[in-house]
Amino acid sequence: MFTVVVLALQETIPFDLATPIEVFSRVRLPGDRPGYRVVVAGSAPVVAAGPIRIGTDDGLEALDRADLIVVPGRTAPEEPTEPEVLAALRRAAGRGTRIASICVGAFSLAEAGLLDGLPATTHWQATAALARLAPAARVDPDALFVDAGQVLTSAGASAGLDLCLHLVQRDYGVAVAAEAARMAVTPLHRTGGQGQFILRNRPTAPTATLERVLGWLEEHAHRQLTLAEIAAAAGVSARTLNRRFAEETGMSPVRWLVGVRVRHAQELLETSDATVDRIAAQVGFPSPSNLRAKFTEIVGVTPGAYRRAFRRATG
Repeated sequence: MFTVVVLALQETIPFDLATPIEVFSRVRLPGDRPGYRVVVAGSAPVVAAGPIRIGTDDGLEALDRADLIVVPGRTAPEEPTEPEVLAALRRAAGRGTRIASICVGAFSLAEAGLLDGLPATTHWQATAALARLAPAARVDPDALFVDAGQVLTSAGASAGLDLCLHLVQRDYGVAVAAEAARMAVTPLHRTGGQGQFILRNRPTAPTATLERVLGWLEEHAHRQLTLAEIAAAAGVSARTLNRRFAEETGMSPVRWLVGVRVRHAQELLETSDATVDRIAAQVGFPSPSNLRAKFTEIVGVTPGAYRRAFRRATG
């Protein structure tokens, strides 16, 4: 039986904390034996978790007895983690203990230097900040979770569930993990990455120099636009337009336009019964095959798979 220590820090995110407790506590082996012993440990006997308070089983010394340490996210991840917590994480890593983070819990791992040289992920809204904090890490903004061997990281909220089930599969195999997934009423493996959840290419803040043309693209994305037309709408040369887009968005005007069309397609897949062929024509893709190719490239799943996952109930 493995000992899992879930680290409860001040202002921990309750959902992130509860996910590993629920998953690992409910794993059963043949003969109804528990697969894990779960301990909640923290640097204080009681920690704040939004509107609730959570009592901890043990102090940081519990990390010395762990086979796996799980670090949930905190509501303010860019605030420094307590030095004694970082020291305990480093000691555990030095002993070879597996360490996993959920959502922005990756920031504590980064502060401890545990992500250096490794692939990692976190919630898509925080990947840029994590990359700044851990420049030696290879941050993947699309992954639901990343298994780098001893150190594992996951994206936001439900991706922590994916990571925990993955760990169960690593420890006990597919059959035990599949039963744990059934208990959690979730698939053992989900299709695609967190790219599915990103709202793409919305107009930037009003002070941006591209504000007018971004709004114009929002209204005219359904047309077959050329770079010259976009530049004329912006009132600048094509060369200046390319430079400003590169500086402010990190992409070309045409690439931005494709992202706007993909977002419009996402909205129609969620809210309408229109066919993919019809949606392609409505949002400005030159053909249904072009929509399917660009959508799959950017979102990470096909339009059909996206609709099945995100179709909103009507009526």
